[in-house]
Amino acid sequence: MIWEICSYRELLGQLVLRDIRIRYKQAIMGFAWALLMPLLIVAAGCLVKIALAHASGDNVDLPRVAGMSIKALGWAFFAGSIGFAANSLASNMSLVTKVYFPRELFPFSAVITQLIDTCVGGGFLLILLGFFARISISVHWLWAVPVMLLLIAITAATALLLSCANVFFRDVKYIVQIVLTFGIFFTPVFYEPELFGPHGSFIMMLNPLAPILEAFRLAIVEQHNLLLPVVAESHDGVQFATWHIGFLVYSAVISVGGFLWAWRYFHKMEFLFAEYV
Repeated sequence: MIWEICSYRELLGQLVLRDIRIRYKQAIMGFAWALLMPLLIVAAGCLVKIALAHASGDNVDLPRVAGMSIKALGWAFFAGSIGFAANSLASNMSLVTKVYFPRELFPFSAVITQLIDTCVGGGFLLILLGFFARISISVHWLWAVPVMLLLIAITAATALLLSCANVFFRDVKYIVQIVLTFGIFFTPVFYEPELFGPHGSFIMMLNPLAPILEAFRLAIVEQHNLLLPVVAESHDGVQFATWHIGFLVYSAVISVGGFLWAWRYFHKMEFLFAEYV
């Protein structure tokens, strides 16, 4: 399957260019739209943090806002990729039924297009964080490379499954939008998992996206070595680990294993797509 994608790499590049042109064609803001989703999420998160801080009598510090911004960018990449990928096959059925090529190019192109947007937004965000939050470059930023690969893997796996499911059940794209709308509240983007205590924190980290987003925050904002654990203390004096490298290993297994399984399943089902147009 990999060699087949490599042989069609030029077609994949053309699909990505087509998606970029369609997304920004006749758009007044141009690539500034790549910044809109993360900025909206950050703005919503700031309102949530201000409300929580006001209720508890605490202050909203810049490192927490910076950490939330980094996680918001990762969530925006995931949500944006899935939002476009879910309907990528159904909206290109005229090509799917006429010419043979790897059908997974459509969801892959949606993910790559969103990745380009994320890179634009990420560069802008790092400049803002360096200017306002005084976050400097650290060797621990190198952790962002493998963590980003895991985020791409779990996003691509989800994109393959949902785009395939949407061919057979056309209401999947509507369900996806609902899940993405409310999914951010079940993912630690606006908050840190330790707020839920020892048991709640562990349950939150069972979401495979949670360790990935937390790894971004710890490596980039906190400049923490992800091999070392992070311990917090609950209100009743109980100490518990809010971060452990095992969390990232757990996400890695799900991301890589899920991607390989999803790709294999997609390849198995693609020969039925033409029957369900």
